Amino acid sequence: MLRLAVVLLLLANAGYYAWSQGLLRGWGLAPVDESEPQRMEQQIAPQNLRLLPQGGKGAASSAAPAGPASSAPASAPATSGAASSPATAAAPAEPPACLQAGVFDARQADALRQAAAALPEGSWTLEPTPITGRWMVYMGRFPDEEAVAKKRAELRTLKIPYDRPGAALEPGLSLGRFSTEEAAQRGMALLANQGVRTARVVQERADAPGFMLRLPAVNDTLRTRLDTTLQPALAGKTLRPCA
Repeated sequence: MLRLAVVLLLLANAGYYAWSQGLLRGWGLAPVDESEPQRMEQQIAPQNLRLLPQGGKGAASSAAPAGPASSAPASAPATSGAASSPATAAAPAEPPACLQAGVFDARQADALRQAAAALPEGSWTLEPTPITGRWMVYMGRFPDEEAVAKKRAELRTLKIPYDRPGAALEPGLSLGRFSTEEAAQRGMALLANQGVRTARVVQERADAPGFMLRLPAVNDTLRTRLDTTLQPALAGKTLRPCA
């Protein structure tokens, strides 16, 4: 039985080989021939086919609309840059500022008037501002500097701060300055509780007329003139923004 199966398999292989090679064409047994003539017969309207060269007129015409569109954005940065350059070149000027200095006493105000006369008319004013009196808790006058040094050592032991009282009250010591006599008396009472026994209240400065310099609209041009025109007459005071 096995031998019969082998014989049949060999015959089948031989028959397929003869069929596939066209050996049985004479008996009408052969595979369909797929040569070039049969393919030409299967084409549909081959006369309508055209071959165009690559990069020809058709390709050029299809790419042509992209030219203007791509060139437009390239010119945009140049236009915007040209428009922005005048704005950056001309920086806005700072608005005028109001400046003031003081308070000046009558003598200082006279010197200031003379110096400010060189400035444009209406650019400055001297406004009356009374100078209030000042009171001091004072120790002195001492007979000499040795007595002053001894009293300073005592105050350091009591941890009480002190200061120079000014030329009119030398040699002596200031233990505090106050805007009213009542405030100075309260300050002296506190110092007495800390062990100070020889201090007293004196008037350091009486009420006096005073003046405030005011420049309401200082622009860049006027600002350049202030240092040379007013600085010597400011008596060490500085110009500051108006309150």
